[in-house]
Amino acid sequence: MKKAVVAIIAITAGMFACQAFAQESNWQVRARAVHIDPADKSDPVAGVGAADRISVENKTIPEIDISYFFTPNFAAELVLTWPQKHEVYLDGQSIGTFKHLPPTLMAQYHFTPAKTVSPYVGLGVNWTTFSKNRLLGGQASLEHDSFGLAAQAGIDFKLDRNWSLNVDVKKVQIRSDVLIGGVKASKVKVDPVLFGVGVGYRF
Repeated sequence: MKKAVVAIIAITAGMFACQAFAQESNWQVRARAVHIDPADKSDPVAGVGAADRISVENKTIPEIDISYFFTPNFAAELVLTWPQKHEVYLDGQSIGTFKHLPPTLMAQYHFTPAKTVSPYVGLGVNWTTFSKNRLLGGQASLEHDSFGLAAQAGIDFKLDRNWSLNVDVKKVQIRSDVLIGGVKASKVKVDPVLFGVGVGYRF
């Protein structure tokens, strides 16, 4: 009888351990350094002159990504950072700064999740909110929000069961009207390419 009880306890404990491991292994967190390379496309200012006179500075920022694996192949990734400050230029001359917060949600497919080298692709949506617009001494500003598509491709290089190195490239649609005195004067397509390198931990 005692042996049967011990066996049942051992089997039950093993089942809970397996379930706990399966639950823990669904989550992954990454920290990346990401270089932002904007497309710098814009309409003529006030409808006259040349296009693409407005540009946004290149910048490297920190990024935190949280992933949940629904299956070994399919995952969702939430891409996060904190508000980032950028310089804005007109004909190469600074006209002020703005801050933006660009959370992005991606649906991913991982091709070889059990292998040491695991490439993946993703498609999702981006929401960027602009704040603290200080363009042309406060006379000009950007719209408050931008919604657009996002695409990515990357590779995880597994170091062990938990840790991995990661390289990642994303293309994100970020667009906004430029307002001067509350009136639309131009439209900018920031549409950056983001090159990321980082480390991941699979729980």
